[in-house]
Amino acid sequence: MISRSNPFSLKCIATAMSTFRRKLMVCCAIMSFAAVPSVQADNLNPQDFHYLSDNHCMFRLKTNARFLLLPIEEREDMAHVKVIKNGQVVKELNCRLTADKTDYMVPLSLKEFGNDLLIDVSFNNTADRRTKSPMKDFACWNQLKTSDSFDMANREKFRPAYHHTPAYGWMNDPNGMFYKDGVWHLYFQHNPYGSQWENMTWGHSTSRDLVNWTFEGEAVEPDAIGTVFSGSAVVDKNNTAGFGANAIVAMYTSAGQNQTQSLAYSTDGGKTFTKYANNPVITSNVPDFRDPHMFWNEDIQKWNLILAAGQKMNIYTSSNLKDWTFESSFGEGYGNHEGVWECPDLLRMDNKWILICNINPGGPYGGSATQYFVGTFDGHQFTCESKPEETKWMDWGKDHYATVTFDNAPEGRHVAVAWMSNWQYANIVPTKQYRAANTIARDLGLFSYQGKSYCSVKASKESMAAFSTKAGTKLLPACRVDVQLKNNATIVLSNSKGEQVTMTYDAASESFSMDRTKSGDTSFSDAFAAVTKAPTYGKIRTLQIFIDHSSIETLDADGKMSMTNIVFPTEPYNKITVKGGKYKVYALKK
Repeated sequence: MISRSNPFSLKCIATAMSTFRRKLMVCCAIMSFAAVPSVQADNLNPQDFHYLSDNHCMFRLKTNARFLLLPIEEREDMAHVKVIKNGQVVKELNCRLTADKTDYMVPLSLKEFGNDLLIDVSFNNTADRRTKSPMKDFACWNQLKTSDSFDMANREKFRPAYHHTPAYGWMNDPNGMFYKDGVWHLYFQHNPYGSQWENMTWGHSTSRDLVNWTFEGEAVEPDAIGTVFSGSAVVDKNNTAGFGANAIVAMYTSAGQNQTQSLAYSTDGGKTFTKYANNPVITSNVPDFRDPHMFWNEDIQKWNLILAAGQKMNIYTSSNLKDWTFESSFGEGYGNHEGVWECPDLLRMDNKWILICNINPGGPYGGSATQYFVGTFDGHQFTCESKPEETKWMDWGKDHYATVTFDNAPEGRHVAVAWMSNWQYANIVPTKQYRAANTIARDLGLFSYQGKSYCSVKASKESMAAFSTKAGTKLLPACRVDVQLKNNATIVLSNSKGEQVTMTYDAASESFSMDRTKSGDTSFSDAFAAVTKAPTYGKIRTLQIFIDHSSIETLDADGKMSMTNIVFPTEPYNKITVKGGKYKVYALKK
């Protein structure tokens, strides 16, 4: 159900989309995104390369081509690439240029720089492999190419069909999400120059249904203050910032020598951003000072901001989104403190509030996870209603992190997505062209159990609408399975290779577990094979299991339990066995 337009070759969109839809009607296997035809790419002249030392090379680039295609080999150490125009550095990036064998290519855009450039490449000379192989013999020099297009055809068997993924490259935290004029905007931490963490920018995707996404390119890129870490965006309906009514105002962390908070604004609906001239707008001497989340608070008629400061959350107020007043901190002694607090959010639920706090490490089964606190908030201070030592987890799987919500969501809803991975192994999961996906869109709310308040998590109506209303019994690589439970139940997904995922519901102990120790490829990390277990806060009547090539999200239909785990079966699970319940399979709509 994913369609991705190629902003680098617009004339190919119609052909690409037609081809994509034909493939989709044939099967619900791996989904292509805006594949483009084979493109003409020109190799560089070997005589243009000047090897200045054992780790430094320069070459002149005189071309009208739109891209320099960089060959990437993931096992290599970083090379630092500078694009120089008229003696000035106009672009810098780090990437793992190929020494022996190329894993994939990535595009370096040249269109904004003109056709007479100097490319300066320096390598980390400490790597043992490089001391044994002269730099001039690296394979990258023969494989660098110029081109007017970049082929983004899907080559990954694990790429999801109905979850958002980057068109190419690395992705982690969702950023700056908002809804406006029928369009959902999702920005994300993106490395356009490789499928491992580096070169943080805000990538941008848009959707009208939270299922089919179009990649819009890079929206906010690094500058002299630093690379672009996580943050938020709001629709400034009343022009409080002075950038114009309904301008999109984003705040993000500038990650330079220290972490500071910067503003950018968009007057074209979030397509392009202008950096605020007086950045940074918030500073601190706290080392981990990041991930600002802004929202309009009707109660005080001001903007609130919550951001992570070490193992606390700082709260601020502002009338204009530029000048911020510190109000209070929350967190000391509350919840889990085994890792750094990150990516906060603060949501009003009737007369209560939920404070979302993502933490890494410290998750219930290792690595990163999302905890939350329920309490009250007067616009200045958050007060938690639980005991300090109590920790509440939003999701009980290993692959649910950086959860944040969309600003300006319709109907007053709190629509959230999370990063579907874990920092324990995110850089080394068995994909290459891209890494990581987001969860399905989920609506957050509140429910009570035994006198305590908890965050409810339900699949958003848009996520549910992606599936056919006609049920079957055949398990598909991308589908939803609804299981009506009686009491205890066991659900097994398996394939002909003997790989399986076993889910167990114990009604008496009010618990649900998922065992992925035999799920497929688990060899890339000792932390991956795991059994995760969740409380269900009462009985579960209906389980909704969202299966999508390399992920399994299991939700209680009533919102009381959520468990998200990624998997890498060598062939799709094609058999389902249910004991203690009845199941129905819902295919993706065509």
